[in-house]
Amino acid sequence: MTASTGGDRLGVLLAAAGATWETEVIDRLQRGGASVSLTKRCVDLADLLASATTGMARVAVVSPRLDGLDADTVDRLRRLGTRVVLVASAPDLADGDAERMRRLGIEHLVTTAELDTLVATVAHAGEGVEEPAVHDGSAPAGPLTQARRVAVWGPAGAPGRTTVAVGVAAELAHRGHDCFLLDVDPYGGAVAQHLGVLDEVSGLLAAARIANSGLLTPDRLAGAARSVGDHLRVLTGLPRPDRWQEVRPAAYDDLLDEAGKLASYVVLDCGFSLERDPVDAFGGAAPQRNLMTFAAVESADEVIVVGAADPVGLTRLARGLVDLRETVPGVHPRVVVNRTRASLGWTDREIHGMVEGFLTPAAVHFVPDDRVAADRALMAGSSLVESGDSSLRGAIAAVVSGLLGEASLPPRGRRIRRRRAGRDR
Repeated sequence: MTASTGGDRLGVLLAAAGATWETEVIDRLQRGGASVSLTKRCVDLADLLASATTGMARVAVVSPRLDGLDADTVDRLRRLGTRVVLVASAPDLADGDAERMRRLGIEHLVTTAELDTLVATVAHAGEGVEEPAVHDGSAPAGPLTQARRVAVWGPAGAPGRTTVAVGVAAELAHRGHDCFLLDVDPYGGAVAQHLGVLDEVSGLLAAARIANSGLLTPDRLAGAARSVGDHLRVLTGLPRPDRWQEVRPAAYDDLLDEAGKLASYVVLDCGFSLERDPVDAFGGAAPQRNLMTFAAVESADEVIVVGAADPVGLTRLARGLVDLRETVPGVHPRVVVNRTRASLGWTDREIHGMVEGFLTPAAVHFVPDDRVAADRALMAGSSLVESGDSSLRGAIAAVVSGLLGEASLPPRGRRIRRRRAGRDR
């Protein structure tokens, strides 16, 4: 269904930002006959977004010089059911501006030398545009890249997500695979501290700003990242939890896509929460703090779930597996049970059975409570690979072997004092 001002005419918004072509465009839209109708001239971006919210039009004709026009704006208009047609003069298209506009998500471009095609382009842009659905804030999976995307997730309570994410990325790099580790925890990341990387500016925020302007390329993303060894790049996370809103949905999708062009494996250290924030009652797009986490687990080729082996950790893991199954139906994650130790009293087989009570995992891996190795690496600001051999590194290496489809040692069959891990659905 398309919006119109009368009959079957397509409603059009105009935000020309004072461009010299505005008068001619107005005349052409007003003489558009039965196909299009100029609904409103918008004075600025805020006026354009407010008008699009009312549903009075399904196409917006804009100037590239419109202040605030970025990927997030184009994405918001699209979610409101409004497609963007860009009108630009030759100077507007200098220095790669056409490519930048494409990166912003603008699919239709008319130059001032081609204004005779404007009405047809507007009509084409508005074809088949549906009424906007209520948006729940989740990010759709981006287009597939050649890189394999690995999301490392786990429930609340610090089960060791970052330790596992850093360990997996470092092990992949150690085996000669180009790997890009992204800290995308919306509650404040710790990857930089684990690897001793001191960044004055968050790599994630820097890359998100570039992406939101439509200028993100693999080279620019590489410039925002830090190299840690020959095969490992790291994008540091949020410096403070309150800055999560600076990573916009469209920019984040673009960031993930570009990351896949820089490495064969993209490892995402995610936040703990899979809770969605309340939907805007008026049909708008409410900010979603956990959007980065949702986008990571929903688009991942592999999901690694990290849970602690103690009673509280296993209860949280059980609940987390239910949340993950509801978020990504049909998911088969690799479950990493971290900090296992004899004093807890249950066997690997019992824990494996508990996990299978909630979903079918690709594998269940058991990581020992090797605090000496973990502390040594953390205090040195280095990865487990750099810190030397340890039981902790060996267990992480087994996880990586599973990711790569390589043979690894079978699960340990030890049996300690019998005690069952409780299930809490």
